[in-house]
Amino acid sequence: MTVQPTLAEIAGMLEQSPDYRVLRRLVPRSEFTPSDGQSTRTAILLDVETTGLDPARDEIIELGMVKFSYLADGRIGRVIDTFGCFNQPSIAIPAEITALTGITDEMVEGQNLDVERINAFASDAVVVIAHNAGFDRKFMERYAPLFTHKAWACSVSEVEWRSHGFEGSRLSYLLMKAGLFHEAHRAVDDCRALLEILAMTLPRLDRTVLSLLLERARRKTIRVWAEQSPFELKDELKRRGYRWSDGADGRPRSWYIDVDEADQPPEIEYLRGTIYQRDVEIRIQILTAFERFSVRV
Repeated sequence: MTVQPTLAEIAGMLEQSPDYRVLRRLVPRSEFTPSDGQSTRTAILLDVETTGLDPARDEIIELGMVKFSYLADGRIGRVIDTFGCFNQPSIAIPAEITALTGITDEMVEGQNLDVERINAFASDAVVVIAHNAGFDRKFMERYAPLFTHKAWACSVSEVEWRSHGFEGSRLSYLLMKAGLFHEAHRAVDDCRALLEILAMTLPRLDRTVLSLLLERARRKTIRVWAEQSPFELKDELKRRGYRWSDGADGRPRSWYIDVDEADQPPEIEYLRGTIYQRDVEIRIQILTAFERFSVRV
């Protein structure tokens, strides 16, 4: 009788050929790197599913968090705990959100975000990591003020993915590059997927993605405002990477850009020489991980 190879054996054979790539379903794991007595710190991965994109009006329908330890060199130690809950919004969940996430009105009915439980879970974390911190942080600050005072890191904008050989920063794409796939757009599942990505070692540097992210998050950045810049030069500012603030949220009604601390002097010289063509006082803000991505800046 012929013995049929197992699926694992078939996958192994396919991987030996340059004509095939094999993706394996992500099986969550708890242990990554033994600490062997080394000191560790605690971080949280966080993801929210919402009724829409506006943190001032739309509402969280699901919150997921994964708490983990990490070593000084950026290697992940182990998963400490997970947290997941639904929240019933004040409106029916839009059909397109249900289609994207699979979350229905029936699933969230009678559920709410327990701020005390959330605070107890997140209180000992030294950093909160999200795969779009500019989105997740604004929602969490509205629901749980504890997150206003936490340091945050963004695994989309604070890792230079393209310079490390990746063609994009979408979570599903990065996970695929790690040889895995998962059920996307559910909060805890997305956190588990992000944990695997942060654990990857980048071969060119022999460092984990997490170590690069934390290094980048610790730096200061400078927000430079081009207030009252000439209207006819708006396209020049856009080409340089400036973004527009309409002033509706209390910030200046102005173009602005975020640059590294070392790039502040040449950026100010650019504004004075190219935009204003005179010596003017330039408004700046110093941002750290405690302010970046917050609704306050």
